[in-house]
Amino acid sequence: SPPSPLRGGTEGGGAAVSDYPVDSAALITALQSGPTNANPQRGTSSARLSLARYAELFAALPPKIQAEVTTRWGPPSADPFVRNNAFHLPALVFGNVAILLQPARGYQLDETLSYHDPALPPPHAYLAAYLWLRHEFDAHALIHNGKHGTLEWLPGKAAALDEASYADAVWGQLPHLYPFIVNDPGEGTQAKRRTGAVIIDHLVPPLTRAETYGPLKDLEALLDEYYAASGMDRRRLADLRRRILDFTRDARLDRDIGLPEDETEALIKIDNFLCDLKEAQIRDGLHIFGQSPQGDLERDLIVALARVPRGDGPGEGSLIRALADDLKLGFDPLTAKLGEPWTGPQLPLLAGHGLASTSPANRQQTSKQASKKPSMLARIRTIGDVVEALEAIAAELVEGFIPHPDWHATKLVLATVEDIIRPRLAASGPAEIQGLLDGLDGKFVAPGPSGAPSRGRLDVLPTGRNFYSVDSRAVPTPTAWELGRKSAESLVLRHFQDHGTYLKSVALSVWGTANMRTGGDDLAQALALIGARPTWDPSSLRVSGYEIIPLAKLGRPRVDVTLRISGFFRDAFPAQIALFDRAIRAIGALDEPTDDNPIAARMRTDALGLMASGSSEREAALSAGHRIFGSKPGTYGTGLSALIDSGAWKDKADLGNQALDWGQYAYGAQAAGLPERARFAARLSDLDAVVHNQDNREHDLLDSDNYYQFEGGLAAAAELLGGTTPAVYHNDHSRPERPLIRTLEEEISFVMRSRVVNPKWLTGVKRHGYKGAFEIIATLDFMFAFAATTGAVKTHHFDMAFEAFVEDEATRDFICDNNRFGYDELIAKFNEARQRGLWVPRSNSAYAFLEESR
Repeated sequence: SPPSPLRGGTEGGGAAVSDYPVDSAALITALQSGPTNANPQRGTSSARLSLARYAELFAALPPKIQAEVTTRWGPPSADPFVRNNAFHLPALVFGNVAILLQPARGYQLDETLSYHDPALPPPHAYLAAYLWLRHEFDAHALIHNGKHGTLEWLPGKAAALDEASYADAVWGQLPHLYPFIVNDPGEGTQAKRRTGAVIIDHLVPPLTRAETYGPLKDLEALLDEYYAASGMDRRRLADLRRRILDFTRDARLDRDIGLPEDETEALIKIDNFLCDLKEAQIRDGLHIFGQSPQGDLERDLIVALARVPRGDGPGEGSLIRALADDLKLGFDPLTAKLGEPWTGPQLPLLAGHGLASTSPANRQQTSKQASKKPSMLARIRTIGDVVEALEAIAAELVEGFIPHPDWHATKLVLATVEDIIRPRLAASGPAEIQGLLDGLDGKFVAPGPSGAPSRGRLDVLPTGRNFYSVDSRAVPTPTAWELGRKSAESLVLRHFQDHGTYLKSVALSVWGTANMRTGGDDLAQALALIGARPTWDPSSLRVSGYEIIPLAKLGRPRVDVTLRISGFFRDAFPAQIALFDRAIRAIGALDEPTDDNPIAARMRTDALGLMASGSSEREAALSAGHRIFGSKPGTYGTGLSALIDSGAWKDKADLGNQALDWGQYAYGAQAAGLPERARFAARLSDLDAVVHNQDNREHDLLDSDNYYQFEGGLAAAAELLGGTTPAVYHNDHSRPERPLIRTLEEEISFVMRSRVVNPKWLTGVKRHGYKGAFEIIATLDFMFAFAATTGAVKTHHFDMAFEAFVEDEATRDFICDNNRFGYDELIAKFNEARQRGLWVPRSNSAYAFLEESR
């Protein structure tokens, strides 16, 4: 293996160290035996910085930073990490390698100030850790591991930082390497811009199909039995129908999908949900930096990457679609409704029952598999069953089985698999470690593109490169416009079907990372909703402006769109902010019927009201036209994460006010962060819907705090101001050819059953010890936050999680053994959900368990 600085190495490694942790469990044990953010006074630290030395180093920082930190946090001696006149930092030192926990961004010394200040300066211990690294430990390089830290998000300029920007003062120009997932160009770019990071990109987690499990598999079997018995004994059918509906209620699935009164319609809805659930893409464990997936993990990831088309050329199509074409099935497996009955031709023998293998080992394995399971032909009755069969064929072809000689389209895609996908995946793990070591040796780390590989971006492989993002001048791209337009029309249609009226006003959550990854899907959707489209320079395809779509061509009323942009979107896309601002103001100036142009109607009304209050005509027009809001210039986020984690909130109104306070700053062609709380409140007080788009399934909304902070924050603020909760849509853009419009409640229910309580996901994360347990614990945190902000996580979802995480002995023991302190936090979060009325446990045993654990 390459020389490791930890083991001495040969290139600048220094002396070898023999007492370093040999695995992750030992590392976590060592870190938790000393000071941590949760317990800064515990144990001892080998990384200490005396108050006297800190005072010398602190005095060299810019006066503005010294003043702000001292004003906010008081003298250094009051810091929780200080004892015996020295900082005891959360660090381990092994020869010339130091491993630090990044100190907390703030402390709960004054919760009101900490959680309501978007420009919160870091505390003394935060500065002390980096000053110790640079001046006492004398580090030659810095590696930030774990997406993402807080250094690159500290207050200050967005780019070309000056000495008063905290990130620059803390980082101090130290050579900086940052392992980062390849599908996150936005946050990686932030680290490049603000802390000079050289990115070492790495693979996404292994991906697999959710499939059915436990009671859902039993329910699927009952449905198969019911439809197989159709046309036979009617009394048996009635009994099966009753059993299916009772089973659905027992599994509380009826609360997620809403069963119609007609029993036949109810069975169809249950069947559709199970078909969609089986084909959901979930993560099978985590990616291990420096390791390419092997065995089943490699196979399933290859199938996931080959499932979507990557272009129009030979071999660039979808493997599943190619199989359907070669088998002359007459439907598109990527866009079909999976619950529809299958009326097409009979399929050939599948899943090990007719494909020849390239190796004797595979032939023997297939023979064993075939003897253990019945042919899929026995139960193909829906389009979803056909797609499942095609997935099984694809998996076996990827494992080395030989396709039928007449499967020409399939063979072209398989050539791409063998020539491009498989070799690039195999090269990724070694390239990641080598890229990191090259960076530490001061060598060049090659650049590479970034994006979601499961969305057709094979060019981002192999990983291990210093990724770049996108030419912002070309955003939104023509491809993004087509998806955004399609999604906008589907959203308007879905809302009309659900509510009987056209959408008039929406708030759209827009992130910089997602729009870098997609080329501007969200911005394109926003333009399409208001009835405008981008124009491009034909030679460069850079955006040159916009054109307004006439109402006659639009075919529906315009939608008044308010953007709540992330701090990074503000920094990365100023031209796009100006573009949308100009477009919506131009539409607001049109003389069109009120019902067809609510934008113009609202801008006129608001401007007249402002003028009546004393504003000039120009001031009133500017304020009335604000439709883009974000955090204070130089700051990031919504403030909700820290507030919810602290427990320092009383009710949903507190959360709504926090979202308002942090998101009140107006942006546009003539506004660069104007405090406009009243205008932001006015926009959110009259919403039909809150919208967020998710562009890939390499993650979901219950494994990141960003979703509930933006989507949930907007919903909480809108409910506070308007008195009722608007519709909340969480749209699935993972397959550009078929954007799906889902309500937030539908998406939560789907993720709960496809991933959160799925034994397949739980088994996958259990391969990863402490970090795997952390993933389970964090999922509950995000469930809790969505319940608090939107109510979309229901009480039965907490029941499901408690059963899977705590009442299941094997999972409970796994969490306890690998993350004992995290287990205590898990139980505390269940208790908090109960105490706040977000969860009423279904079982007496859950009550008893939680009472005993208090």
